[in-house]
Amino acid sequence: MDPDEFRRVGHEVVDWIADYRSRVEGFPVRSPVEPGWVRGQLAGLPERGEGFDGLLADLDRVVLPGTTHWQHPGFFAYFPSNASLPSVLGDLLSSGLGVQGMLWSTSPAATEVEQHLMDELVGALGLPPSFVGGGVIQDTASSAALVAVLAALHRSSGGTWRRSGVDGTETVYVSSQTHSSLERAARLAGLGEQAVRAVEVDSRLAMRADDLAARVRSDVAAGRRPVLVCATVGTTGTGAVDPVREIAAVCAEHGIWLHVDAAWAGPAALCPEFRDLFDGVDRADSFTANAHKWMLTAFDVSLFWTAHPDVLVDALTILPEYLRNTATESGAVVDYRDWQIPLGRRFRALKLWSVLRWYGLEGIREHLRGHVELAALLESWVDASDDWELVVPRSLSLLTIAHRSGDDATRAAMDRVNASGDAFVTHTTVDGRFAIRVAIGAEATREHHVRALWDALRLRD
Repeated sequence: MDPDEFRRVGHEVVDWIADYRSRVEGFPVRSPVEPGWVRGQLAGLPERGEGFDGLLADLDRVVLPGTTHWQHPGFFAYFPSNASLPSVLGDLLSSGLGVQGMLWSTSPAATEVEQHLMDELVGALGLPPSFVGGGVIQDTASSAALVAVLAALHRSSGGTWRRSGVDGTETVYVSSQTHSSLERAARLAGLGEQAVRAVEVDSRLAMRADDLAARVRSDVAAGRRPVLVCATVGTTGTGAVDPVREIAAVCAEHGIWLHVDAAWAGPAALCPEFRDLFDGVDRADSFTANAHKWMLTAFDVSLFWTAHPDVLVDALTILPEYLRNTATESGAVVDYRDWQIPLGRRFRALKLWSVLRWYGLEGIREHLRGHVELAALLESWVDASDDWELVVPRSLSLLTIAHRSGDDATRAAMDRVNASGDAFVTHTTVDGRFAIRVAIGAEATREHHVRALWDALRLRD
């Protein structure tokens, strides 16, 4: 494909994407296909190349019926995965440039645009100045958790972890509501499940700092080495917010790395009125927020900051001969390969830059506030209902609700809504009670979509 062919076919592809987005509401939110249906529709690999016409036809014939439509205004499941059209164009530009940004020297622009954006966002999000110079884009919050654990292990060992590995005394602290990626990170780091401590939560499902302190004291007395605590601002199940400042005090007393996971809620810090949720983050050693959840940026862009980039780099750096270069050896540049698990890296900052330039910070704030307002409206309807109730208090744009008559009615309502194709919600359990999570966050969601969901939930009340 030469540039002229690319221009022609590219117009067709952009038209296809634009047409899809303009009619996405007409599709059932969740794909109705059975397992294996998509593969059954696919032909073998062609011996000779063919044009894009057949591919676009197969997108309509096979891919769209087999797609769960995350950009649908009736998508209220999991957490949002905003892929705004400006970010799609930024992704296209990144792919079009085709750079590999593992070293500053392999693409100075990829490195320095990322550095600039991450430093600018420190101020925009109200994060501590200690994070300036410590920002990097990871693919997901799971990767961010893993590099935080590795950096914490290295610091806790006095710098010997990189050579000697773990010794079996290390411990990591989470709660029952912490994202599963932290336990996976502990496994990948060689700690095993036995090293992970589940701290008790309070009635709002937030980590109890007093129980954390007691567990840390017990482990220290037993000869264990506390390495990392993960506090969460906006848990996956219910949006609970851990008391970061109290947790930070425990960490400071014992020299423990504090990682704050704000993968979903983090972008809300762009709005000053929500910053109370982030109290204590100024004492964190690392912090992560996903731009690809609620910040209008297509997957995958996880924003990660650490106050100790030197520790992170020292833990992860390896410099084989074939990567040596004058810029690296000068010490004047950042090589992001040393800040992540993979060697190679995409120019992810370009789609984030596209979003920030198109919407501006105030445009993103309006996006966030709009969803919180819709959630507050739904909350008022639930509060006025005789049949439904909030299981825990609303958290930003996430509600956790249940039918007062019990789990069977809640589950039946969820199944009915999801089968309709007009909306998609998922569930959690709170103290053994089955509850529906309503996560409002799709870019196209408006009040009438939330009203339609509420009406569908109450259909048989």
